[in-house]
Amino acid sequence: MSEFEFPSPAFVVFVDAVENKSALFRLIAKRAADIADADPQMIEAQLNAREELGSTGFGDGVAIPHGRIDSLEKPFGIFFRLETPVDYDSVDDLPVDCVFALFSPEADGAAHLRALARISRRFRDGDFVAKLRGARSADAVFALMSEFEAADAA
Repeated sequence: MSEFEFPSPAFVVFVDAVENKSALFRLIAKRAADIADADPQMIEAQLNAREELGSTGFGDGVAIPHGRIDSLEKPFGIFFRLETPVDYDSVDDLPVDCVFALFSPEADGAAHLRALARISRRFRDGDFVAKLRGARSADAVFALMSEFEAADAA
């Protein structure tokens, strides 16, 4: 059984362009707040606070911003694919176009770390990320993410 939710193509967002990382975080926070019925400003503040500890852009155009939301029962993720990469202050200084935002319950640090580790491992797979970049619809991304879930559960 998966430790985080990626239940439907609705958790996939295609974005033409965002002005900067701050605008991206506002977009992520709004979408996460809609899903979790939470305060978007609180979520955005968490994303920014986490980013101050070190960039969640780990290279090759991929970032995994993450935070905690009190009202959650289990972690969930939202995948954002940016048509125009955004400067993200990534460890390799490359702009980011694939973003997997992870949100977890405040009280369950272990589940958060397990989910973060699984996602990080998968997004370090260049073939997987290339397939995500080539996907032209939310359904196609969802199918790839579902394959990831099934393969990781085995």
